[in-house]
Amino acid sequence: MTYPLPAPARTTTTSTSTARRLGGRRALRCGLAAGPLFLGAGIVQGLTRDGFDFTRNALSQLALGGAGWVQTLNFLVVGALLGVGAVGLRRARVGGRGGPVLIGVFGLSFWAAAAFPADAGAGFPVGAPDATAMSGAGAVHMAGGMIGYLALCAAFLVLARPLAERGHRAWAVASWVVPVVVLAGFLASAASVLAFTCGAALGLLWLSAVMARLAAAPVQH
Repeated sequence: MTYPLPAPARTTTTSTSTARRLGGRRALRCGLAAGPLFLGAGIVQGLTRDGFDFTRNALSQLALGGAGWVQTLNFLVVGALLGVGAVGLRRARVGGRGGPVLIGVFGLSFWAAAAFPADAGAGFPVGAPDATAMSGAGAVHMAGGMIGYLALCAAFLVLARPLAERGHRAWAVASWVVPVVVLAGFLASAASVLAFTCGAALGLLWLSAVMARLAAAPVQH
């Protein structure tokens, strides 16, 4: 008597793994939207809010005043998108355990920014003095932002290896250089708020570019 042989377990395992990686690619596409959304919303607000000056004010200060809820919502949505992107890295098996965790920390820093707003100052909101004493919420805001961007810079270093392994050596080199430029912008923030903004923007946009590059890569079985 002949009995049908069961299908090899390897086929099911391979199909499940492939499905997870495809899901990871979709999640990466959510993550890559975070940077353009945050910067786009910030630029529009900065151009339309009375008293805001890109050379004197940080984008975080847009969460202050009557229309501040728009920037607070921006923080929350972008933090969620970064969290989804971190899950995408995990499912796509990119960056080991460290990469997804570091991007997740970066996402949480945006939620912290929403919960603990920056201090008023440099004439914004309208009527605010040029200089004010730092509040407890302002201190947490600054600390959370610094931790988040340090995590992002570390994530770039971690992601440089899988980029190089996929043959994207120029991208890997750039992932080593970008953190240096980002941190240089932060160090220059004492002299120029615009340098800080440009450094932060570069980090966000490079993360979007890296996630787009990884999402476009063929699924490895």
